[in-house]
Amino acid sequence: MYLDHAATSPLRPEARAAMEEGFRIWANPSSPHAEGRKAKAALEDARERVKRALGWEGEVIFTSGASEAAALALRNAVGGKRIVTEVEHDCVLQAATGADHVPVLPDGQVDLHELASALKCDRPVVAIQDVNSETGNRQVISFIQDMVAEAGGMLIVDCAQSAGKMNIDSPEMAIISAHKFGGPIGVGALLVKDFALLKPEGGHERGYRRGTENLPAILGMAAAIELSESFADEDTLRAFHSMDQVVREAGGDWLSDRLSSDTAFISAISMPSIGASAQVMRFDMEGISVSQGSACSSGTMKVSRVLRAMQVEPEIAANTIRVSVGWSTTPDDIERFCETWLAMAKSSV
Repeated sequence: MYLDHAATSPLRPEARAAMEEGFRIWANPSSPHAEGRKAKAALEDARERVKRALGWEGEVIFTSGASEAAALALRNAVGGKRIVTEVEHDCVLQAATGADHVPVLPDGQVDLHELASALKCDRPVVAIQDVNSETGNRQVISFIQDMVAEAGGMLIVDCAQSAGKMNIDSPEMAIISAHKFGGPIGVGALLVKDFALLKPEGGHERGYRRGTENLPAILGMAAAIELSESFADEDTLRAFHSMDQVVREAGGDWLSDRLSSDTAFISAISMPSIGASAQVMRFDMEGISVSQGSACSSGTMKVSRVLRAMQVEPEIAANTIRVSVGWSTTPDDIERFCETWLAMAKSSV
């Protein structure tokens, strides 16, 4: 039973079928011959499909995933000082070396007073995660966008967790990752309002990205994003959020209670008396996949830096796991998780 969609969502059958078609279009899309032109036509059709599905009116640069998209955006954006929050994904923090770090409040929202101070520079470039991958907290992007625009800056939004699940705002740039919404691993995109916002690197993707496009994966991503309206069953989402009462009654901590704006598909849950790493292993023994924070850092089994930044009490943070649902999750999955969680919590008393 898989409840770790925030790490990777299983590949949708429609995406797999699209990839199989892509493998039959084997040529390099940049080649001028007939086979290359056929591949190019499929590539550009996929680009338009992604734009249409997301309601994006700007440009789309296909990448190998969110990490490459973040690196392209933060290293090549035309602007000045880079600004990030303390709870950004590791790939954003690594791409923004030397950036100013803005703290968040205990409810997960960026400290707008501190952000306003950081924006007092020439042409700031701000990168903020739309939905936090560990807690499900969503930033008020439209308000932040107004602040950044008033400061004469540029906003880059990490939409890896929100694209394909909810409407995204219209910043100067947005980062998406196919495997978060049922597309294949190893493909994503940087959405750019205007190419003039980005310094070209040469090579492919109109000169803004090096490396031959992964056409089969891109076709899989386009197929998956077109199914975004059915990313999760409504009954499943209701069952997911009904877990909060179960957790509280057993003495646990439903961290969504602390958030100013949570989402319907990611939750952080703390169990009394059992550490997060022990929970992950015990759930795994029961055939249930959950995680301890972000998949990119959970292997360290350290207390989440996101929870530390939110000032979550150490004893709660140390016992917190992440549960996330998606297109393949059923209400029965949620019921079984709740039963297992309760049994585990009672055994610790």
